[in-house]
Amino acid sequence: MHTPRTLLVVSLLSSIWGCSSISLEPTEPPVREVKSIDGQSEGEVTGTAAPGSRFAQLRIGMEAQSVRKRIGEADAMYSHDTGKRWIPFYFGSDARRIITHYKGDGCLTFTGGTVWGGGNNQLIRIDNDPSGRCYQP
Repeated sequence: MHTPRTLLVVSLLSSIWGCSSISLEPTEPPVREVKSIDGQSEGEVTGTAAPGSRFAQLRIGMEAQSVRKRIGEADAMYSHDTGKRWIPFYFGSDARRIITHYKGDGCLTFTGGTVWGGGNNQLIRIDNDPSGRCYQP
């Protein structure tokens, strides 16, 4: 009488145990919240820039043009709409995001401007990731 119930419990436990696994992939680096250079906004930084590297010169809140003047053009770039793009009467500068990849250093994320293309592109995230895994268009 107890055999079917025992068999059910054992099979259920073994299936749960079999589905659980330990990931051998490294976890994502912790994200630090950092104030912008003018202190009016916050951004995110992952990892630590190597001393003397291109990313060591950057600060959250810098404009894209200033970043390009300091460290040069990116090796790759893509952009995407954020959810704010679809909010009626949203006039902020974060309706789009621009992600740039610098080989050997990592990725930078900028605000992409307003719905109509205006606004300055401010640096809001720095991913210090020499492997380039941060760039996923």
